[in-house]
Amino acid sequence: METLEFQSEARQLLRLMIHSVYSNKDTFLRELVSNASDALDKLRLETFRDKDLVADTSDLHIAIEVDRDGRTLTIRDNGIGMTRDDVIGLIGTIAKSGTAEFLQKLKETKDSAASQDLIGQFGIGFYSSFMVADKVTLVTKHPRSAEGVRWESTGEGTYTIEDVADAPQGTAVTLHLKPADAEDHLADYTSTAKIIEIVKRYADFITWPIRMAKEDGAEPATINSRKALWARPASEVTEDEYAEFYRHVSHDWNKPLETIRMHGEGVFEYQALLFIPSQAPLDLFMRERKRGVQLYVKRVFIMDDCEELMPEYLRFVKGVVDAQDLSLNVSRELLQHDRHIQLMRRRLVKKVLSTVKSLLADKPESYETFWREFGGAVKEGLLSDTENRDAILDIASFQSTQDAEKQTTLAQYVERMKDDQQHIYYMTGDSRATVENSPHLEALRAKGFEVLILTDPIDEMWVEAVPGFKGKTFQSIAKGQVDLETEDEKAQAEERQKEFSDFLAWMTTTLTDKVKEVRLSSRLTTSPACVVGDAHDLTPTLEKMYRAMGQELPPVKRILELNPGHALVTVLHKAFAEREDHDGLAESAELLYGMALLAEGGDLPDPSRFVRLMSEHLERAL
Repeated sequence: METLEFQSEARQLLRLMIHSVYSNKDTFLRELVSNASDALDKLRLETFRDKDLVADTSDLHIAIEVDRDGRTLTIRDNGIGMTRDDVIGLIGTIAKSGTAEFLQKLKETKDSAASQDLIGQFGIGFYSSFMVADKVTLVTKHPRSAEGVRWESTGEGTYTIEDVADAPQGTAVTLHLKPADAEDHLADYTSTAKIIEIVKRYADFITWPIRMAKEDGAEPATINSRKALWARPASEVTEDEYAEFYRHVSHDWNKPLETIRMHGEGVFEYQALLFIPSQAPLDLFMRERKRGVQLYVKRVFIMDDCEELMPEYLRFVKGVVDAQDLSLNVSRELLQHDRHIQLMRRRLVKKVLSTVKSLLADKPESYETFWREFGGAVKEGLLSDTENRDAILDIASFQSTQDAEKQTTLAQYVERMKDDQQHIYYMTGDSRATVENSPHLEALRAKGFEVLILTDPIDEMWVEAVPGFKGKTFQSIAKGQVDLETEDEKAQAEERQKEFSDFLAWMTTTLTDKVKEVRLSSRLTTSPACVVGDAHDLTPTLEKMYRAMGQELPPVKRILELNPGHALVTVLHKAFAEREDHDGLAESAELLYGMALLAEGGDLPDPSRFVRLMSEHLERAL
């Protein structure tokens, strides 16, 4: 026998579970039954894949045993079981990304419902036992192991583990129950009526038989209906049953935002029951996250997280797909090239996107929740899924200068466009405040043009790849030329261009290490200058992203635009015209460029030099 310590984060989580602030402690049984169901699924799948595996699959089931006198409750399965290393790795450690962040949030949360939501996002499963038990004993045996393993802990920071010679196939978890306590919300979990009530509420749909003796001395009987929810008529399934099934497949304790049922017939038959969550998981943007839906064939579980059925940008969708015409021995490698899987995937994606579109039309509050939680992920599809790009654009919404409180869809933007407007104007930035304070916005705001404010990192990429929407092209107000002038204003601009031509040429030469060109601007009204990119240049943010990923890029020079009506530009131009020696003006030109960079939230190439030049100019002016 060995005595080992829990990993520090597991120890903290156990302490929080034992002294949990939320009241619905019945859910421990749901978690343990769900784990047992997964173990049975995995054993049957493993026997399909490995014909040499010696395992008894003749009567796979879950058994619940109650000992009223000894105050113990045992949940037993004859599934895949665990090896000694599995027990140490899976139970002694919380092998999940972001656990420290999760624990910190849990400690800071005082509201019981919010605490429950956080715990649910991590699917703590086995650890929930310590909400109702003073001690937990686990005995398990994997079919490939010669001996079983016995694990035991009081949840106080250590656990014991030892080999046992006569353990049966599968896993048995025995809870040494705390006394029933109404004040502590602890029910009498030795009551068979209470156990049956919990199973009916949380696990009635599990396809494996859950057996328990309903009375002392009676034969164990199956206490769940075992009806697959996706195979039952929709009229016979309640919202509560859908919600509970969602919790089973997602390990999320919140109710789903939307439930999607599908039935495919014809050449290839399948059924699907999908869920859109109401809250994004903490690992939505983590590289090592799992994604995909559960795949069944003829009600037989094949695999969790079937990535081939759901694209990366819809990784948050949970649920089950049950195919009738696939082989039970299908592998992930075969799935990648199976035309039936590809056909199902296309239909599932179109159904999810059309469901979101219906939310936009019929349930605006639900849509707003969806886009707030998952919009950043969905927009990835604008790059990766050209087949459904138009459908994604239809359901996308963005901040704009039209309304600071409410986002707008592209269809709504186009409907409000001016009669002669050909472009959907947008600007990317770190935040709404950065964009709204940018000098690039001045002329468009003055002339009443609406501008989309794009602040997600993915926005920098998709706007370059998507040509337009409903015949209108996307136009960055920080790149290329923005044509906003009337014919009279264009005539005046030509005159100013002639007047400033020598000055602009000198500025371009003076700042040649920093910019590719200096020109007059039609987009400024109050600022002296701004920095813009050529139409096909990388934006500074995108350039930073590529460099952060280790890609070497040549430096991208941008264009400095001057406001000929601003006093600072006017004075500098006058000084240039009156002096034969322009060397003394070079520092002023450099300061003007630095001010333009700062105005758009950019980084100065040499901040200390900028401060020194500014100090000297202020000193002379004063």
